[in-house]
Amino acid sequence: MSMPTITSMNAARLCTAILLTYMLASCANLNSGTPYAPAAVERSESDQPSRTDARNKSKVHVELGTAYMEGNLGAALDEARVAVAYDKTYAPAHLLLGQTYALLEQYPQAQSAFEEAVSLAPGDPEVNNAYGWFLCNRGRQKEGEARLEQAARNPYYRTPGRAWTNLGLCYLQTKDDVAAEVAFLRADQADPENMQAKYHIASISYRNGNLFRAREYANQLNRRPEQQSPEVLWLALRIEHKLGNREAEQKFASLLSRNFPASNENQAYQQGKFE
Repeated sequence: MSMPTITSMNAARLCTAILLTYMLASCANLNSGTPYAPAAVERSESDQPSRTDARNKSKVHVELGTAYMEGNLGAALDEARVAVAYDKTYAPAHLLLGQTYALLEQYPQAQSAFEEAVSLAPGDPEVNNAYGWFLCNRGRQKEGEARLEQAARNPYYRTPGRAWTNLGLCYLQTKDDVAAEVAFLRADQADPENMQAKYHIASISYRNGNLFRAREYANQLNRRPEQQSPEVLWLALRIEHKLGNREAEQKFASLLSRNFPASNENQAYQQGKFE
């Protein structure tokens, strides 16, 4: 039995049907309330070679401004403005401007600068990571999560663990432990030295009663004395307390009282308040 052939008329109808299906699906996405995140995948603008003198100068001032962000926000803001003046099309200059304004709590100016950076480089993972985290902290978690995940999944991003970590923190803001844990596990996979991700995996596991997993990640933190903090020791102490391991509990309690005697965590332990 011969197979039926597709006539030119049938082919035209088929193409029309496919086009209509695509258009309807697009309309459904627009009407669903799902935040839009650009699908472009790009290298970070800062990684790309400079082809003009203006871009070179802008890049230098972005690097200076980024260094100043550690302790001199006024100087960082000055450098960001100079960088934008040299090259208004350089997304990292607007990104630095947005980040600095955000740290100065000048949020409308920060929003405007971030939006300009996104318009210039919608697929830049550095831009999406920074803007996504800004959105999360402005109560726009859904939009922030979309941008953070886009940044984390960008194969050109050299530090995806940062975006996965920010995504996990964003999910914690809305108390979504399940999604947060997945993000932190991805962060840990991308960067095994990411101690922040390990802490939150241990903390979520403890809250949800997965005590042996919580202990595993807490132990990874406590193998490094430089990583120990009141929060880390308190978490490890409570894990061992709940597991009934009094010897390990006392070890962490001694470290807590010796190294952080004035901490809230030590005060809670002295009062027997484990939760």
